[in-house]
Amino acid sequence: MEFQVSARKYRPTTFKEVMGQTHVVQTLTNAIARQRVAHAYVFSGMRGVGKTTVARILAKSLNCDKGPTSEPCSTCPSCVEVTRGNSVDVIEIDGASNTGVDDVRELRENVKFAPFHGSYRVYIIDEIHMLSNSAFNALLKILEEPPSHAVFIFATTEVHKIPATILSRCQHFTFRRISRLEIISQLRHVATQTGVKVEDRSLSVLARTSEGSMRDALSLLDQAVSFGGETLQHEDLEALIGSVPDELVRQMIEAILAHQASRAMTLVGDVVDQGFDVRVYCRAILERTRNLLVACVVPSHQQVQNLLELGEEEGTQIIEQAGSLTEPYLQALFSIVSRTEDSLRGSSHPRFLIEAAVVRAALLDPSTALTTERETTATVRPQASQQPKPSPIATPVGATPTQISSTVPPTENPRTLQKAPERPKPSAGAAAMFPSQSLPVKEKPIPPKAVSSTEPSPSPQLTSPASDQPVTLNWELVVDRMIKDHPNVGSFLEKGSVVSLEADQVVIGFSKRDAIARWRTDKPENRTLIASVCEELAGCPIRVKVIELHDGQTRPPSMGELRAKKKHEDNQDLMEEVKAHPLVKEALELFGGELASAQRIPQKEEAE
Repeated sequence: MEFQVSARKYRPTTFKEVMGQTHVVQTLTNAIARQRVAHAYVFSGMRGVGKTTVARILAKSLNCDKGPTSEPCSTCPSCVEVTRGNSVDVIEIDGASNTGVDDVRELRENVKFAPFHGSYRVYIIDEIHMLSNSAFNALLKILEEPPSHAVFIFATTEVHKIPATILSRCQHFTFRRISRLEIISQLRHVATQTGVKVEDRSLSVLARTSEGSMRDALSLLDQAVSFGGETLQHEDLEALIGSVPDELVRQMIEAILAHQASRAMTLVGDVVDQGFDVRVYCRAILERTRNLLVACVVPSHQQVQNLLELGEEEGTQIIEQAGSLTEPYLQALFSIVSRTEDSLRGSSHPRFLIEAAVVRAALLDPSTALTTERETTATVRPQASQQPKPSPIATPVGATPTQISSTVPPTENPRTLQKAPERPKPSAGAAAMFPSQSLPVKEKPIPPKAVSSTEPSPSPQLTSPASDQPVTLNWELVVDRMIKDHPNVGSFLEKGSVVSLEADQVVIGFSKRDAIARWRTDKPENRTLIASVCEELAGCPIRVKVIELHDGQTRPPSMGELRAKKKHEDNQDLMEEVKAHPLVKEALELFGGELASAQRIPQKEEAE
């Protein structure tokens, strides 16, 4: 017997064998059992999900010798003829090649004849959206007043092209994509029946590549068997399909989570050298990041497996890897990869974009990853006289970080809610609702916070070798000057910490996760720039030394961490101040909400 492809050999022949379309099967079987079969149906959905198959099963059920029945026998002459495709009572028409009005007129003449053997004459028109407007108009009359023995089944992948006048005369069923788990189950069944040995992860690759189409998945399986024989190797399957190997995707995720930017850059080079498309690679990274996010957020192991739609082994690996990660960090990673995937579509230099993206993802600090901000905000205007002031902290020569003085000069930092501009006088009802709108707002100064005695100083003090007088070096000003004059160096310098102070030398330490920042800062020309700024601010020559801090080694916080902490404290103070405002209190009590966030609006210049 000649070879028959799996998509035809294992095509469902009864409603029970149909996978992934429970809503369609249940409706049709109930309609047959209750004798409520409609005269016209529209089956819409993507390719390979069972539209024509269900149409043939419905035709077989209507014309079975035991029926109409929802469980055709598949042995009577009518069922056998429908299965073979040569039944005189089941007419299949290709809408793509019979698009004219004459074809529909011929159908209108033939539909008048009674069925030869069964109870119904079933007309299955595939790709009906290809008919012309004249053909659709000719079809309207027969759908409006059809013979009692005629049933029309229209299949299409583009239902939006069918006129509303046709759809309104039919029962419309939307066929959904078949889930990966169902495709994997069917592929495993077919492989077992044909004696093919294949790994679960290979089945996952076939299911993912088919994108919800069972026919595509079975065709890919036949192609893989022809390529690799009865024992399918995962590497052979990836080479056949042209997808990026899962190992390269897994290694990239591990490099990003370990903050190994150089390793991530090397992996991109490997992908390009092996001839893979970086766009496909980026999509694979995005999908794995999404899987980690799902495994991190969903608590139930079974729910995670259902949402991931992966094999048991691969799903377990994802769950274990996500156990030590946080949702804000994964959200930030997903945002980086997602924006890069969008940018790659129209870029002429896709490699450069993905290299920059993986480095940015590898340098992302999990401790500073923030969740998505809410849309509701409260507006606060600072006073015009309020100016940012540096807060230098003096450190004697040879002092360790734990010996740094905790005294901070008290500074006035008033924060006020500015009164809203004058509005037209409200009505009596509005005045009763907001009686305090006309009340003046009092200024409420925020007391300065005490700094812990164990917190290292961002402004160390050095002693000049030629003098016993201390020379103050404000490290915050050094970082600000570098960010302003040399942003490509200052942005990396901000990640470093002053770990030790000597008479004529500043030692800056970087953690392992900031290896790129340490490498950029430690360049001779960059150290020279930093030293020149230090000398200008301190008034004496100062050398700069850059070191790498080992795991477990204590270090003072970096300027970036101090600023992030200060910003967080300012935001907390601002939230407390806004909550205390009478207008905000009344709004919260009236509407029963809660304050989500607050922000300051920069003061406009006097000229404006």
